[in-house]
Amino acid sequence: MDAPKIMGIINITPDSFYKNSRTNRENIVGKVGQMIAEGVDFIDVGGFSSRPGAADVPETEELKRVIPAVRLIAKYFPDIPISIDTFRSKVVNEAVNAGACMINDISGGEADKKMFKTVAELNVPYVLMHMRGTPANMQTKTNYDDLMGEIIYYFSKKISELTDNGVNDIILDPGFGFAKTIDQNYFLLDNLKDLSVLKLPVMVGVSRKSMVYKPLNISPDEALNGTTVLNTIGLLNNARILRVHDVKQAKELIKLITFMRC
Repeated sequence: MDAPKIMGIINITPDSFYKNSRTNRENIVGKVGQMIAEGVDFIDVGGFSSRPGAADVPETEELKRVIPAVRLIAKYFPDIPISIDTFRSKVVNEAVNAGACMINDISGGEADKKMFKTVAELNVPYVLMHMRGTPANMQTKTNYDDLMGEIIYYFSKKISELTDNGVNDIILDPGFGFAKTIDQNYFLLDNLKDLSVLKLPVMVGVSRKSMVYKPLNISPDEALNGTTVLNTIGLLNNARILRVHDVKQAKELIKLITFMRC
């Protein structure tokens, strides 16, 4: 983490909010290959849409979507680290066996009480995200007395649980768009440096989200420029990983920020 990194999003789903991110067996190798050519550092594979109000996906269906995808990426691109975007420990186990080496859990271990133990046994890095509720109901859980204080307290408790279980490689994701209003998302982005007190790398995932396109009255398809602006603010506020749909633009942004700081 001496320099900012890029996590490229691969959604093996039919209903992700940004339609151009939807990937299948026929185009996954080409899409990952393009991301690698553009400078991606990690590939994040998910089979469960986490957009607000998303429908539940049975575990069997999630496995059917993501495990063949992980195997394909590991086969054709053995040197690229693969993250599995899931909140289920069984999916984690099978994905790591298939070639994944990192876990991205939107639920922070809340959805599956076996998650922390599983991550510890597999000895892989873990992305710990802040969210209340589930994707289906999270937007009804946006009442905070002290947004930053409550997020830091949440992370402090979870970090303690993880380290008690033997997990030491932890990345924090404050969960833009998860149980937060648009105004709260911008407050969080503006105060992102407050998370530095936890002394762990922070990942920012704002790519083409509603906090970008709704204030501009545009669609996710038109939200690349706004995404780049918010990613810039994230990096200036000490983010170390950008989770994005558009690798080329994120790579250029990192190069310019790094050049400015030299």
